[in-house]
Parts: sequence; structure tokens; C-alpha cells
Amino acid sequence: MDYKALELKVNQLIDLCRKLDAQNKTLMQEKSNWKAERAQILQQKEEARSKVEAMITRLKAMEN
Repeated sequence: MDYKALELKVNQLIDLCRKLDAQNKTLMQEKSNWKAERAQILQQKEEARSKVEAMITRLKAMEN
């Protein structure tokens, strides 16, 4: 392999590393966004559960 071919391969590897780094940053941001959304959904679920439990409690109190 001559110098020019080696230089081309190295440049291709550098480009690939840059692309993979950018892709990795994008994926890490998406992961962070999904985690935040999941936390929000879990909070909403907990709030809904609490409201339903409160309604059930009130309904049972009305029965007595």
C-alpha cells in the first residue's frame, strides 16, 4: 500500500469517526429525551392512580 492509499484510508477512518461521534451524540440526546418523557408519563400515571383511588374511597363512603 502506498502513501496516498494509506492517507486516503486514514482520512476515511477520520470521517467515519466524526460521523459516528455525531450519531452517538444524537442518540444520547434522544435517550435523554425518552428518559424525561418516561419520567413524565410515570408521574402522570401515579397522579391518575391517586385520583382513581380517591374517587373509589368517596364512592365507598357514599354507600355507607
